[in-house]
Parts: sequence; C-alpha cells; structure tokens
Amino acid sequence: MTAYVRLEVRRTLRDIGFAISSIAVPVAMYLLFTNLGGQNDAALKTGMMVGMAAYGALGAALSLGTGVAEDKSAGWLRQLRITPMTPRQVVTGRALTGTVVVLPAITVVLLAGGLLNGVRLDAWQWAVTALVLWAGSLPFTLLGLGNGYRLTAQTTGVVNVACTLGLAVVGGLWFPVGLFPHWLAAVSRFTPTNRFSELGVSVTEGTVPGLTPLAVLLAWAALFGTYAAVSYRRSARTV
Repeated sequence: MTAYVRLEVRRTLRDIGFAISSIAVPVAMYLLFTNLGGQNDAALKTGMMVGMAAYGALGAALSLGTGVAEDKSAGWLRQLRITPMTPRQVVTGRALTGTVVVLPAITVVLLAGGLLNGVRLDAWQWAVTALVLWAGSLPFTLLGLGNGYRLTAQTTGVVNVACTLGLAVVGGLWFPVGLFPHWLAAVSRFTPTNRFSELGVSVTEGTVPGLTPLAVLLAWAALFGTYAAVSYRRSARTV
C-alpha cells in the first residue's frame, strides 16, 4: 500500500491544474483580499490566512475524488481489484494520499502570511496551526472519495467544484461570518468548514480549541466516511 500511496501522491502533485486551483488560487485570493485599499489590519490578515489555508486544503482534498472518478472510467480501479490489495487498503491508500496533498496548499498560504503579509505568531502557533488544518481536512478527503466512487468523472468535477465553493462561502472561509445575515451565520456554525477554520483561528489567538468544533468535525468525518465506504462498495458492483 505504501507504493500505491507514493504513486498517487506523485500523480496528484504533478498535475498543473491541481497546483493552480489548490495552491496558486488560495494564495492569490488571500493576498488580494487582505491588501485591497491598502488596509493593514493584523487580525484580518491572520484570520484570512487561516481561512484561505483551509480553503486550499478543502480544494486539494476534494480534488482526489476527480482523480478517482477518472481512474474508474479508465479501468484503473478494475486493475487494482486484481492486485493483492484489499478494498479497505485501496480506500485507505487514497485517504492517506489526501493527507499528503493538502500539505502544500496549507504550507504555501501560511508562508504567504508570514513572509508577505507580516503575520507574526510564535513558532508553536505556526506549527500547531498547520497541524490542526492538516488533521481537520480528513472529512473533505472522504467526501471527495465518496463523490469519485459514486459519480462519473465529468459529474464528479462539477459536484466537487460546487462543494468547494458552497462550503467555502457558507463556512466563512472567504468572508467573516460576522458579515453574514443572522440566519446564514446560524447555518454556518453547523458546516464542517466553519468549524475547521475555527480550530486554526483559535490556535493563532493563543486559545485552546473548544470541544464543539471537534465534535462537529468528527460527526461530519463519520458521515462522509460512511458515504465513501458505501460509494466504493457500489462502484465494485458496476466497475
């Protein structure tokens, strides 16, 4: 399975489209949103840094689903079924790939915050923020895998883009939740993206993440994990 994970990581990181959408776009949006009109709000730059790093991780995690759907249509999944790898190992291998490919998106945005936007944090805060965002991206990897195993390649791409934009906007990754109407702010609190970024923001503020964000993320991880498993079993009957 280790060789399989290395293969999938190399395939993903070599994809120019992945690099642009998951790394270049979040960095560009972060620098644009935080420097419009010459504003110099340190708290805004720090909060947006976490939000855009989370957005990059979200896009990178979901993009795995598009690769899965393309592999399915190309017959790669059929080939994997005749290898010694079990279905659980195949799904686990893809999930582990997701834990690797989200790192560049998170790292580059954090670097942009520290080197270009003057964000100042203690060394432990930088490390823990990256760690929290890395671990918190798991639910989105599972969602992407579920979409990839269940849908066609073309449909998966469309659905993943819709999920990325919808979860980013409603979850408050692009704009502060405080700017939302009351009803939308209430909905946002139940989204995995909102709680995902909340964990990172709490670290940058020097506070301990609460239990509620963790509970919400774990609930979504369980839901998306079940979705991925069911979708994989369904694909086994059709591929």
